[in-house]
Amino acid sequence: MGQPWAAGSAEGAPARLPLVLTALWAAVVSLELAYVLVLGPGPPPLGPLARALQLALAAFQLLNLLGNVGLFLRSDPSIRGVMLAGRGLGQGWAYCYQCQSQVPPRSGHCSACRICILRRDHHCRLLGRCVGFRNYRPFLCLLLHGAGVLLHVSVLLGPALSALLRAHSLLHTAALLLLPWLMLLTGRVSLAQFTLAFVMDTCVAGALLCGAGLLFHGMLLLRGQTTWEWARGQHSYDLGPCHNLQAALGPRWALVWLWPFLASPLPGDGITFHTAADVGLMAS
Repeated sequence: MGQPWAAGSAEGAPARLPLVLTALWAAVVSLELAYVLVLGPGPPPLGPLARALQLALAAFQLLNLLGNVGLFLRSDPSIRGVMLAGRGLGQGWAYCYQCQSQVPPRSGHCSACRICILRRDHHCRLLGRCVGFRNYRPFLCLLLHGAGVLLHVSVLLGPALSALLRAHSLLHTAALLLLPWLMLLTGRVSLAQFTLAFVMDTCVAGALLCGAGLLFHGMLLLRGQTTWEWARGQHSYDLGPCHNLQAALGPRWALVWLWPFLASPLPGDGITFHTAADVGLMAS
């Protein structure tokens, strides 16, 4: 017999290496931003009211970003601690030989986390944890506020990039932004110029990636699908946009985007799910 998941183990915990690498990149971005704002050209010129609004927006974005990161990492999406024995009698249940346990519909085993995940969507490589039933909400909010923070950082770095454009030719600046490592290795730019280009590139690319991810998962959210179900064309759990939003984000789905600690309990347990056929039978 396998070890009961209620006992708890190291399996399913966030992988440390992706977290360390992501934290290092965030530290580099923060240091470069501080350098540009304090010792460099400074922030874009704004009036007192606009400056106050910008600071309020930055605080709002940062609090949401850090809060959702904490919730995402603290929420265990796996079957650990979930009583599944004797419940695997319904349609869609399966047996996982790695976990040695019955697993409910929409669950899947993650080779990286080494455990089955309730309503598994995918494994997030940047944060080293699977996205599932219990942490789908903070993941979506992370995409939204991550894109906002990275775009905000890019705007704040704008004066430094503008100064770089004035100091060099357009071709030189374009080569620096497109091939920063090559320009550094060939001695064409200083370390400070390379850091600015590297941070600007990763912020813009990260914002585009978060934005694309938010659009994709927004589509899945409205359709009541996981990534796995979308890839296989399954629509069994599509209850309509409003019910799908409530099932994934709770009854206060329109407000959860604004504050990570807003109470909006999920209506399900991650084990049983209503299907479109069930809704049709209840309606008739």
